[in-house]
Amino acid sequence: MKNAVIGNNKQKANLIVLGAVPRLLYLLQQETSSTELKTECAVVLGSLAMGTENNVKSLLDCHIIPALLQGLLSPDLKFIEACLRCLRTIFTSPVTPEELLYTDATVIPHLMALLSRSRYTQEYICQIFSHCCKGPDHQTILFNHGAVQNIAHLLTSVSYKVRMQALKCFSVLAFENPQVSMTLVNVLVDGELLPQIFVKMLQRDKPIEMQLTSAKCLTYMCRAGAIRTDDNCIVLKTLPCLVRMCSKERLLEERVEGAETLAYLIEPDVELQRIASITDHLIAMLADYFKYPSSVSAITDIKRLDHDLKHAHELRQAAFKLYASLGANDEDIRKKIIDTENMMDRIVTGLSESSVKVRLAAVRCLHSLSRSVQQLRTSFQDHAVWKPLMKVLQNAPDEILVVASSMLCNLLLEFSPSKEPILESGAVELLCGLTQSENPALRVNGIWALMMRKLSTEWLNSLPKNMAFQAEQKIKADILRSLSTEQLFRLLSDSDLNVLMKTLGLLRNLLSTRPHIDKIMSTHGKQIMQAVTLILEGEHNIEVKEQTLCILANIADGTTAKELIMTNDDILQKIKYYMGHSHVKLQLAAMFCISNLVWNEEEGSQERQDKLRDMGIVDILHKLSQSPDSNLCDKAKTALQQYLA
Repeated sequence: MKNAVIGNNKQKANLIVLGAVPRLLYLLQQETSSTELKTECAVVLGSLAMGTENNVKSLLDCHIIPALLQGLLSPDLKFIEACLRCLRTIFTSPVTPEELLYTDATVIPHLMALLSRSRYTQEYICQIFSHCCKGPDHQTILFNHGAVQNIAHLLTSVSYKVRMQALKCFSVLAFENPQVSMTLVNVLVDGELLPQIFVKMLQRDKPIEMQLTSAKCLTYMCRAGAIRTDDNCIVLKTLPCLVRMCSKERLLEERVEGAETLAYLIEPDVELQRIASITDHLIAMLADYFKYPSSVSAITDIKRLDHDLKHAHELRQAAFKLYASLGANDEDIRKKIIDTENMMDRIVTGLSESSVKVRLAAVRCLHSLSRSVQQLRTSFQDHAVWKPLMKVLQNAPDEILVVASSMLCNLLLEFSPSKEPILESGAVELLCGLTQSENPALRVNGIWALMMRKLSTEWLNSLPKNMAFQAEQKIKADILRSLSTEQLFRLLSDSDLNVLMKTLGLLRNLLSTRPHIDKIMSTHGKQIMQAVTLILEGEHNIEVKEQTLCILANIADGTTAKELIMTNDDILQKIKYYMGHSHVKLQLAAMFCISNLVWNEEEGSQERQDKLRDMGIVDILHKLSQSPDSNLCDKAKTALQQYLA
């Protein structure tokens, strides 16, 4: 059987169909089977697993994993190695759920104990760990069972395969994990610190796979805060190594991995972005990612060419990601990127690619470049970027929608020439739709863009005063109509803090300028006062309550609207309470309400002043006029003057 199935997928499938797997597993688990027989069974099963994904599924259906894990308890090393080799093949298949490694709590400690048995157990176990470590829970389990201590010394193994698998293990353990990364920084192997060993492994004379994986380890440790971004091992070793991986001499997957890792490394750090942008003409080098494979490609191997044609979209995705990171902060770098040949056309094409990952990376790149006022006014306008963006927003998955809607917020800014055409093409309805999303990030972006819509009214200044006033009132009415008051109040009770803060900001902007305040409060006053009461009574942080009190201050500035506060004793008591609060921000916001209510140039001010005096507000004002906070002290004195005038 072993000789028949080696390298022959058809024979493997035939044997599986004929029911060989349950029989092999039976023999493997029989106590009466000799160790040699058990070992041969494990070898044949391993060979069957090397075939197609369907083969692996058939093996999993026969519960091969518990049987092989049981086999690891044998005292015989050859049999253990055969079981591990088969487990390695199964766990590295994309159809195998990683969780199967963690179901039995005794498995991980047993695998750690087997690490010392032979170089094969070391290679296979490290490979199993690096494939099955997905996310913080798995990292914690492996870390708590001593993965760092047990694997560190394998980095100096005589076997290249063992060193390589140990390195891969560290890269998955350190990814986005400060606890592991901080530990790795201080681990000594043969008197040398781990970061120094990683730096040695990314030297040019080492195999590319080793250079790349070491660079990943250092990148992940840096991003997790264990290594400073200005450390020489990052600036002089890791970054240049990753830029080297982007050159066209490298294989497709090396260029993809190099660019994506570099994008991740420099993403939060302006200085690293600047250094990368001037290293080895990186910005121009990335342009080649879009021309691959070219008709004059040096690839003579037909199989390789076929593979690369199928995976060329991964290069485009990686290039967009790296451009997005490079242009995240610096205006000059953004200009260089946009000036790279046909760059804007490439991004616009990327927005309609069939691959979701390429579309997402193209939107991210565009979002990064849209932070530039200069580019919004020039390149973005020349290429009418908003048109394909609006298309993307029609029916994209959430991850794309989040970035695309953030980008839309930038295009709706006052100085963006795309603002008017976007609004004419139905953006308000689209944004209001986003506020109903399950995803909090989309709700935030929808409200944020509506706020931009409201704030972007400088163009009204060019109109005669009465026209400007009507136009602004129409904008507010449009927003309220499209959003619907029900939805606005739903957002005011949203459990996501960011959504709540943005909604309060939107409401505060809608309630500005007196006639608008009065108009909105005459139609929606009851619900607004209810929402304000609920928030002031709820368990909210200082910022939320401050923003809510500022909304009350705006209402208090209305002509008729202020009566909604004066006739609501509950709200008046709340304002009084916040005047005496321990937090100055809240005291100040409450003071704004009182100032607007007692202002004596307005009709009915005498009655309002009397009512507030009876409530004890004047006594509090006298107290606050002695406050050590100069701002608060001034506001209290100004309010008291209204009583004297």
